[in-house]
Amino acid sequence: MGAPIGDQAPEWAKMMNSMLFPVLIFVVFYFMLIRPQQKKQKETTKMLESLRSGDKIVTSGGILGTVTNVKEKTVVVRIADNVKVEMLRSAIQTVTQRSNEGEQPASKN
Repeated sequence: MGAPIGDQAPEWAKMMNSMLFPVLIFVVFYFMLIRPQQKKQKETTKMLESLRSGDKIVTSGGILGTVTNVKEKTVVVRIADNVKVEMLRSAIQTVTQRSNEGEQPASKN
């Protein structure tokens, strides 16, 4: 019986075969995990930057409210009649309805 075919391959071919699998795994991880997460983060950042007075939101704690004032790092949200809370922008999970007041975002005070 002769030697296995793999033993007759040149050294560079053996090295390429051993390097191909880790590179392939990294490419799969990039397109399945890393890239979608980066895309979602960009969308969230864009959503938080475009907040305006009158937007209806849902917080990460599940509280529904309406934005009444937008500041640099916080927003004031009306959650009931005569009840307003100031919270961090990062606590906002989604915007359920955009305001129709105008195209310009509210000023950051």
